[in-house]
Amino acid sequence: MRWIVGILINAVIFVALAGFFDGFNVSSFGAAVIASFILSILNGLIRPILIILTLPVTILTLGLFLFVINAVTLLLTDGIMGDAFELSGFGMAFLASIILALANLVIQNTVFKPKKER
Repeated sequence: MRWIVGILINAVIFVALAGFFDGFNVSSFGAAVIASFILSILNGLIRPILIILTLPVTILTLGLFLFVINAVTLLLTDGIMGDAFELSGFGMAFLASIILALANLVIQNTVFKPKKER
């Protein structure tokens, strides 16, 4: 259930990003949901491989290289989706990955925060 909510939250963030930036285009909310689903699949399959391959660089940059890996997975999603989900380039993908990570961090710490025992 939490995975589906995460996909829907990412889809809403994609639509919001498309409204704010010219280099980020989503044709519809349905396309945003499909793009979010594809991104979650890529994050589960390809992202761990990329993290292992780039581990020395990730350690040297104190983990900031993970934003580059997130941008690459967004570009892969763009390539799979075609015209329904478009990013203008790597810079837009990098900016979108930062905003997506920050938004998910805030949402997870507020919405999915475990309740304290009394």
